[in-house]
Amino acid sequence: MSEAHAHPYHLVPPSPWPAIGSASAFVLAVGGIQFMHGSPPWTLMVGLAMVIFTMAGWWRQVVKEATVEKAHTSAVQTGLRLGMALFIASEVMFFVAFFWAFFFHGFQFNPSTEQWPPAGIETLNPWSIPFINTVILLSSGVTLMWGMSGLKKGNQGQLANGLAASVILGFIFLGLQIYEYGEATFAFTDGIYPSTFYMATGFHGFHVFVGAVFLAVCWFRARAGHFKEGSPVGLQAAEWYWHFVDVVWIFLFIWVYIWGGG
Repeated sequence: MSEAHAHPYHLVPPSPWPAIGSASAFVLAVGGIQFMHGSPPWTLMVGLAMVIFTMAGWWRQVVKEATVEKAHTSAVQTGLRLGMALFIASEVMFFVAFFWAFFFHGFQFNPSTEQWPPAGIETLNPWSIPFINTVILLSSGVTLMWGMSGLKKGNQGQLANGLAASVILGFIFLGLQIYEYGEATFAFTDGIYPSTFYMATGFHGFHVFVGAVFLAVCWFRARAGHFKEGSPVGLQAAEWYWHFVDVVWIFLFIWVYIWGGG
């Protein structure tokens, strides 16, 4: 065994993507600030395009390391799984902050009767679009698990179909959420209830978008035959992330839509 391969770890060669990603995020942030202060969205759009370019290029490099260079040894895979688990844990705490704000102000308004939301806020009916979206998102988790069971049986077609169904259901969820926002009678700046509502549900919608893109990439990889051997870390990471999105939505539906709906 040569000295370069005397250990099971992957020493990543110099890469431009961290620097490009940092610059892209900076341009996106500046563009977002300018847009929120009334400027045209051109800088924001350029920053978004740069971020998408970074994601595509960096993702492609990681896939190449796994499939072509065979650099993802068992030790590397363990580290990647641990990293994904810690990332999801940090995302849990991210949403805990929104729930904390929602509950804190909910009980603070009228502790004796727990009146929430404040007077004058017309809440959304939890048993209309929110309930439909709950069924859709939970169904997407079922189709994903069905697809993953196909992988264990060596059925690549079932895996691809399960991924495709989950992606489609995810984007249907987003479409209905956008429609729901259009039907809402309160705006983000109308008080503490609207601001916490839109922050919690809006960021969850963003996570659904990210998860759907993640699964779509896995669909293309499944079609290319990347998941025929072993336990694919990329596919497992997408599965974990999607189930995390499902669980967060259940909490949102129960506490924000039902309990918080007055």
